[in-house]
Amino acid sequence: MTLALAKPEAAPQVAPLHAPAPRWWPLALAALGVVFGDIGTSPLYALKECFSGAHPLPVTRENVLGILSLFFWSLFMVVAVKYLVFIMKADNKGEGGLFALLALIPREVEGRVKTGVVLAALFGAALLYGDGIITPAISVLSAVEGLAADPLTGTETAMKPFVVVITCVILAGLFGVQRRGTEKIGRVFGPLMVVWFGAIGALGVRQLVKDPEILQALDPRWAVRFFATHGFTGFELLGAVVLCITGGEALYADMGHFGKKPIRASWWSLVFPALLLNYFGQGALLLHQGRNVANPFFATVPQPLMYPMVGLATVATIIASQALISGAYSLTRSAVQLGWFPRITIVHTSKDHEGQIFVPEVNTALAVACIGLVLVYRESTALAAAYGIAVTGTMAITSVVYGFVTLHTWKWRWWKTVPLVGLFLFFDLGFFSANAIKLVEGLGGWFPVAAGVAVFTLMTTWRRGRLELAQRFTAQSVPLETLLHDFVANPPHRVRGTAVFMAGNPTGTPPVMLHHLKHNQVLHRQVVLLSVVSVETPVVPANEALTVTALEHGFYRVVFKTGFMQTPNVPQILLRTRELGLVCEPSTTSYFLGHESLLTTGRSPMMRWRKRLFAFVSRNSRSATSYFGIPPGRVVELGMQVDL
Repeated sequence: MTLALAKPEAAPQVAPLHAPAPRWWPLALAALGVVFGDIGTSPLYALKECFSGAHPLPVTRENVLGILSLFFWSLFMVVAVKYLVFIMKADNKGEGGLFALLALIPREVEGRVKTGVVLAALFGAALLYGDGIITPAISVLSAVEGLAADPLTGTETAMKPFVVVITCVILAGLFGVQRRGTEKIGRVFGPLMVVWFGAIGALGVRQLVKDPEILQALDPRWAVRFFATHGFTGFELLGAVVLCITGGEALYADMGHFGKKPIRASWWSLVFPALLLNYFGQGALLLHQGRNVANPFFATVPQPLMYPMVGLATVATIIASQALISGAYSLTRSAVQLGWFPRITIVHTSKDHEGQIFVPEVNTALAVACIGLVLVYRESTALAAAYGIAVTGTMAITSVVYGFVTLHTWKWRWWKTVPLVGLFLFFDLGFFSANAIKLVEGLGGWFPVAAGVAVFTLMTTWRRGRLELAQRFTAQSVPLETLLHDFVANPPHRVRGTAVFMAGNPTGTPPVMLHHLKHNQVLHRQVVLLSVVSVETPVVPANEALTVTALEHGFYRVVFKTGFMQTPNVPQILLRTRELGLVCEPSTTSYFLGHESLLTTGRSPMMRWRKRLFAFVSRNSRSATSYFGIPPGRVVELGMQVDL
């Protein structure tokens, strides 16, 4: 007979009458520095790539108005309508992002369709790593290039040879300070981005007053005429137009940090107007000049303010890069918690905020890849040719998963879902197809796809390998009830203290305990079978996370549920069990962990190369001791050989 111990519910707290509403504007200010950093620095290179990139357009009135019309309607339909109005409604207890969206699909939905949607979402998440690599490189490089040449004529300056070096130094410094955390520097991100958006909006107004005719581009017929005139060339130009919406996915991914209202308020009150004013100002400059200029953005800057503007642009791109880097950390932690990624080092940089973390392995990989891209491509134009596939691929996958959620979770009728998702995919697939051309043209579009495929392969291989191991252990396991019954006739020798066995299966007997009994033939007087179970919600409330069940012969089963945005700590879990009647003294508690030596010659249906990859990653993943915060001096590891 088992005795379940439950934590008593706290008395309900009644909110006081006339309680003041929480202030949202500080969050809206902070969102400017995290959510809108990427899309806010796109004016540095987006319009430039349309007229001097891989498929340059001649500067004519029709072309300028057509491109600006595409910019406006892309920003409005993809960012404002798709993400701000519809996608952000699909929150998982306030959290956003592909993993949160995927977790909304009911578990009872099975079949190949759901499997395909899950794999597509995983690939979309993997593509975000490619975005996280290219964004810091192209953003910082495009800002520093303001020193390289005269923005109007393109005449090289004496600083031209140092652009790549300066960019690499800035990137190295950016990644080098990550381990210190962003709590302090994050306080100034928002105000600095207010200055940035105010500056680019003012630069746009300065040009607009010279040629207000450019506002005709708000008419969508200019975009239609552009495609009618240029045909396939116009379609290819979508690969450059998409640069104006890069970073739109961050509105949804970072929703849990700031909330819907602050993000929407920041967009409509400052970000969207500033972006439109600057893009239209650059267009007015092109019409006024009547020819292409080397760098339309910096050409709008008065000469005395050139160096200050380059400095401000560099700061803005660093902030934009920081947002992508932090996003990669959060994405990795979610993947680890959901079982799609091996255990890695997760360092909490703030004692007050769970979401502020540092992942050294991801940081090093991003740093090497970013600096490598700058050294190889050397110009933002070359990098822009590789940009876009990861972003548009993720956007299209988000639309598909959102449609699946509306049908199966919200129970929408198909006639309501299909037109809406079809409208989203009209833009997403159009941009993706235009960017896919870069794959066959050798413009570097292969890089983000290769990065995404590599991460996707790692995630699916790790998941499959862990499932195979779990099945192997389950087949060899002995029911706990049987083991406890045998103790009546053959009681093992008991020693003082507490033994904690980590149990992957919250209902079975841990293999490491059977291994310990087989070889050592002894047990502690108090035995805790601890299972840390990841659930498909961002955060598990404290009063719902912990369950303690008292069994016979001094055994306790402890189940701790953790969300994919949380990192479990075993000593802290055991401290909390005191409230439920289980006392584990730290000085007399030992932790028993299993260490598997994997062989690849077994009968598992996994391909041999995937077995080898899984074995390699398993050997090099972070140990459970450090990942779960277990004191190393109190850990006993027992080796077990497993043939996959």
